Order: sequence, then C-alpha cells, then structure tokens
Amino acid sequence: MKSTTESLSPTRVKLTIEVPFEEFQPSLDKAYKTIGAQITIPGFRKGKVPAAIVDQRIGRSAVLDEAINGALPGWYSEALQQAEIQPLSQPEIDLTKFSDGEDIEITAELDVRPTIELPDLAAIEVQVADAEVTDADVDEQIDALRDRFAVTLDVDRAAADGDAVTIDLVARDKDGADIEGADAKGLPYTIGSGTLLDGLDEALIGLEKGATTTFSTELVGGELKGTPVDVTVTLNDVKERQVADLDEEFVQTASEFDTVDELKADVRERLVRGKRMEQAAEARDLVLEEVVGTVEAPLPETVVAEELQGRREQIMQQLSYAGISFDTYLEDEGQTAEEFEAELERRVRDSIVAQFVLDQVVADSEIGIENDELTQHIMRRAQESGEDPNSYIQHIMEHNHVPEMVSEVLRGKALATLMQQATVKDASGTVLELGKLRADGSIADDEVETNDESADAESEASEESDKA
Repeated sequence: MKSTTESLSPTRVKLTIEVPFEEFQPSLDKAYKTIGAQITIPGFRKGKVPAAIVDQRIGRSAVLDEAINGALPGWYSEALQQAEIQPLSQPEIDLTKFSDGEDIEITAELDVRPTIELPDLAAIEVQVADAEVTDADVDEQIDALRDRFAVTLDVDRAAADGDAVTIDLVARDKDGADIEGADAKGLPYTIGSGTLLDGLDEALIGLEKGATTTFSTELVGGELKGTPVDVTVTLNDVKERQVADLDEEFVQTASEFDTVDELKADVRERLVRGKRMEQAAEARDLVLEEVVGTVEAPLPETVVAEELQGRREQIMQQLSYAGISFDTYLEDEGQTAEEFEAELERRVRDSIVAQFVLDQVVADSEIGIENDELTQHIMRRAQESGEDPNSYIQHIMEHNHVPEMVSEVLRGKALATLMQQATVKDASGTVLELGKLRADGSIADDEVETNDESADAESEASEESDKA
C-alpha cells in the first residue's frame, strides 16, 4: 500500500491510497470466512463453505463489499501514520477505483490543524495585578475565623441584627394565592447576611419569637425570578451569636499558634501565596490571549460547527439542571439570542485557536511526554472526578480517551513554555519569576520548579478563551 497527500487548503488535505489487489486478498479471505459462517448450505458445516459456493449463493460483489468495508479503516489509519497527519474530523472517503482483480484506489478528504507561525515569544509582555495584602485583608480572614468559632445563646428579646434565627416562609402572589415551591419551614438564617430575600432583614429586626409579619419583595431564583410577591415570615427561634475576643486564648484554641502576631503573620503569608497563584493564573490567561490575538490561524469550519453545537448543548443542559429557561438566561445576561450566538461563536473560535497555538508550540519546541507524566495526569483526573482510579483508567482505555489525556499534558507543557519565554510584570513594574512558583504559592529558593498544575493548563487555556 502507498499513499500520497495533497493540500486542498491550510486546514484540509486529500489522501490518495493505492492498494495492490494481492494485498487485498487477506481481507477477501476473511470476508469469505465471515459470510460462510453466517449461511447454512446443506452438506457443508458452518464456516467451511467453499468460496465458490459462497459466490453462487451470495454473489461475489457482496463478498467484495464485505472485504473492502473491513479493510478500509486499517488502510486509512496506515495512511495517516505514513503522512504523520492528526485528523480533526471524520474523513469523506471515496472508493475511486475498485474492480475485481485490479488495484484499488481510495481518496479521503479530512480537516487538519493548520501550520501557525508563532510570534517572537520573548517579545510578549503582560501585566498582572500586584500581590498586595493589606491589613484589612488580614483582619477580614481573622474575623471569619472568629466567626466560625462563635457560639449562640438563647435570648428572651426581639430579634436583632446579627442574630441566628429559625424561620418559616410562605410566598403568595398579589392575588393572595400560595406560590408552589416558594415556601420553607425551619429555615436557619443570620439576620443581616442578606442571603435570602430583599426586605427580610428589615422584617425580622424587632420581631418577637413566635410572631409573624408580611413584607413585599421579588423572587430571586428559578422561572419566577423577579415576580412580585408578599412573603409571610414567622420567627420560630432567636439566638444571639457571641464572637470570641481576639486574644491568645482564642488563638491557641483556634490555631496552631500561641500569639495574635503569629496568627496574623501566618494569615498574611497564606494570603500572599494565594495572590501569587492568582497572578500566575492571570498571567497564563493574558500570555495565551496575547499570542492568540497576534497569530493568523485559519479554522476548519466543520470543527467550529461541531464545537459550537457541543458548547450550545452543554449550556442548555446546565440551564435545564438549574431549572432556568433559555429566555430567562438571556434576560439575566442582558443579551438577545443573536448576541448570545455571536458571543458563543467568538469564544469557540478563540478556544480552537488557543489549542492550535499550544499544539504549534509543542511541535516547534519538540515537547514530549514521559509515561510517568501521563500516569500522574490520569491519576489527578481520576481524583478530581471522585472515581476509583482503576475504574477511571478502564473507562478512558475503553473509550479511547488516552490521546485526549496526552494532548492535555502536552498543551500544559506548551503553556509552561510560553510562560518561561514571555515577560510578566506586576502593576508596580516588577518582573515576576513565575517559573519558581510552587503549587502552594511559595517561591522556590534556587532551582526552578515546575508548577504541579501545569498539566491542567489545557482546560485553563479553554477558560481563558471563554473570557477573552
């Protein structure tokens, strides 16, 4: 078998596959055996029917069709390997020459990745926010810690701001009819949190235990979002929340530290590490966005259409699970259906270009993958999914998802390569050495360490193109 490749466009090629008839003979023999096992001929055991008898009963053309259908996938796969082509779509196959006893010719047209000319990556420069942590940030975290250790005490008084209460709610329309699904009993709530309905806090403050009051508001979720309603609230229980004083006794109870200063120093360091991780994520997004914005990448429209349909179905499924109609979603987003489609298509196109860019970096930099890298990535994916690792591995093997996992690792390494070559500065003008950033946000002292999350960069690249 031999094959030739013809470029039809930057994103589409045509394979011409030529197979001598003698190479087709094993497939023909297999077809006779398969068909012979399916028919019953008096005097012959199943599977032992001679080819001549099969031709008489079934016809030679039927055998040829069976044989060619069985052989085509293997020939196509071999031609792809010979041409070193990674297809992006299912091929359009045409059997151009096929006569009994003569050489066979097949053509296959398919979409492929375009070759992209990358910009000078060393010239890419982006700016991210400073990793600044204020005293107010530290105080907010410590206040949250104190709040988690707060105790509640029964009180014999009217409800006040900050109290932990238990309430019943019933929502009625303006005609006084109960609204199905818009009621709750024994609902815990902290007055002043503002996490439920507008007007609820004001209605509860000053209300005595066991008392009921009604206030007007609008529903905030589901199909009835924005519907004007009258809500009757009954106060079942009132408890006062007492937050511990910030002293050494509290610090030693709530943490591993002995003094307030030690706790504050630890909180500040953790916040700084988190800010560094935010810087790294922002930098990855901006660097990839910058490269995507500078390259010219023709896109195969069939791939765009398939991805667009997949994204659309995913969004509709998520809305269905949330009990939100598409019209309600559009209203919340302030979009028309046409604007939604245009924005979705832009995101899809940017996402595909981002993948092509990373694939080009892989090719240009000759990035490879080690078995242990793939294994670690698969194990991480299994952990993220909450599945048993063995079951997860079996699933990806059975559904041929290994190439997808390989691509994720390679694209993650490609994104790391982009980050190493680009210049990243914070808002103060300081050049950031993100290559020394560990997975916990700390900085390596000497040797540059690879971020453990680099293998996840493919999904982050897709998220970046969604935000672009």
